[in-house]
Amino acid sequence: MTLTKEKLITSIYDQVGLSKSQSQSVIEKLLEIIKLSLEKGEDILISGFGKFAVKSKSERRGRNPQTTEELQLRARRVVVFKASGVLRDKINGG
Repeated sequence: MTLTKEKLITSIYDQVGLSKSQSQSVIEKLLEIIKLSLEKGEDILISGFGKFAVKSKSERRGRNPQTTEELQLRARRVVVFKASGVLRDKINGG
C-alpha cells in the first residue's frame, strides 16, 4: 500500500478536523516549502522522522542494459533520505 497525497489529505481531514479544502491547502503548502528548500540545496530535518538532503553526483560512465551500449551519464543532483534512529527503531519493532 502506498501513502498518496490524497490519503494524507483525508488523514488530516479525519484526525485534525479541517475541511477537505483546508487539508489539501496544508499539504500543498507543506510540499511546496519542501520543494523550494531542496531546490536551494537546503537540508530538511524532521525530528523523529529523518533528514532529506541534496547530494551531487559526478559525471560517470554507464551502460544501456538493453543494448549494452556504453554512454556517459551527466552530473546531477539527487535527493537522499536518511531515517532517524527513532523511525528506524519503530520500523524494526523497537
